[in-house]
Amino acid sequence: MTRYVGAIDQGTTSTRFIVFDRGGHIVASAQREHAQIFPRPGWVEHDGAEILDNTRTVITEAMQSARLQPRDLAAIGITNQRETTLLWDRRTGKALHNALVWQDTRANDVVAAYAARGELDRLREKTGLPIASYFSALKLQWLLREVPGAADLAASGEALFGTVDSWLVWNLTGGARGGVHVTDVTNASRTQLMNLATLDWDEELLREFAIPRAVLPRIASSSEVYGIAGDRLLEGVAIAGILGDQQAALVGQTCFEPGEVKNTYGTGCFLLMNTGTSPVRSQAGLISTVAYRFGTEKPCYALEGSIAIAGALVQWLRDNVGLIERSADVEALALEAEDNGDVYFVPAFSGLYAPYWRPDARGVIAGLTRFATRAHIARAALEATAYQTRDVLRAMAQDSGIAITELRVDGGMVGNEMLMQFQADILGLDVVRPRMIETTALGAAYAAGLAVDYWRGREDLVANWGVDKRFVARMSEERRVALCLAWKKAVERSLGWVS
Repeated sequence: MTRYVGAIDQGTTSTRFIVFDRGGHIVASAQREHAQIFPRPGWVEHDGAEILDNTRTVITEAMQSARLQPRDLAAIGITNQRETTLLWDRRTGKALHNALVWQDTRANDVVAAYAARGELDRLREKTGLPIASYFSALKLQWLLREVPGAADLAASGEALFGTVDSWLVWNLTGGARGGVHVTDVTNASRTQLMNLATLDWDEELLREFAIPRAVLPRIASSSEVYGIAGDRLLEGVAIAGILGDQQAALVGQTCFEPGEVKNTYGTGCFLLMNTGTSPVRSQAGLISTVAYRFGTEKPCYALEGSIAIAGALVQWLRDNVGLIERSADVEALALEAEDNGDVYFVPAFSGLYAPYWRPDARGVIAGLTRFATRAHIARAALEATAYQTRDVLRAMAQDSGIAITELRVDGGMVGNEMLMQFQADILGLDVVRPRMIETTALGAAYAAGLAVDYWRGREDLVANWGVDKRFVARMSEERRVALCLAWKKAVERSLGWVS
């Protein structure tokens, strides 16, 4: 009997279920978007129940499309939007509030108080993270403070916290009828509540954010059997892999050697560099995080640079401004301009993330003249992603002391060849697009498959990886330097907008 591995890929804008074969090829796939909820400026929420319903829908659609039964799956893995924070009632299974999305900035006033005391980096030694509204701890603190009765329920263990992986596993393994409350080390490392050295919840950090331990899931490895799905759609299938989305992409790109770097171009942009079995403490505005842990092996760590707005800027041009009808139209429009016409777009819609960490920044379009057209603005929007990527890669090289030789890329934007060529040009490095660009889901499938011996080891995964196209830098160094200096000026104009 032919068997496969499934992966739930629960992202910021949609949920997918993809079934892979042993060669890492897609056998079946389905996708569904969910609503983006903006109650106030800077506040971003998702409906956890909608995400769960969509997950069940895409599982059904994908399995039916390939005429698969649960018995055809050796295991399933889960990869998820990280930091997004849910709190739900253990008895009823109902969320106590909409999920607070990783982009949400409602805790910025708390961050500002830390900044005023010069304490933004006070927890870096333990967590690898600066204090920021990006991570889960301040989001959970807000929920416990603002949702009536939530603090008492959490203290008694009747309310449960989780990132989206925990929410899905708990529901798929029985929910209120005995669901498994678990997360993996990669997601736990993004809460700002886990100690990077011990890989456990840290009592000092729990006191810092007033989080009761009873509300937290068990921390497990990224590749082990957490439980058996009781949901009829997957009944009897082992849930055996969990990875935060960017770590999943690192695994899907088989970046298993120190110094290997991948960038995922999605709603945001996320670069991870494998740093081996010891965390590297950043001095250049990056964060240290867990890359993965397979079974009982030593954990592998990574340096990460997070960019809040990448593909979301194209969506903004489509939905808020009406510059394009479909996201795919942006490349053709940008190519109508020979160059950017000295127009630069800094998309600091919710501040600037790595390597700046400036929540006071806001979006600016700089360099406008009567010469500028909608094509120049479209081009500047795409180039913004490449400039931000360069800023992060330079910080990675500085922190790690490793010369980066190429950038592996994946995600929804890598089909945009104008962007990929400009990325290579502005980096002065090869940009490598793999044959399989659905690396996030593939990484989750790999983690699950390794746990049940569907794949024998990393060598099987490396053998599956192959190059679709290599983009080679063509830009002169003089031109590259001039463009990057102008970008830096535009970034400076975005800073300090919010007092």
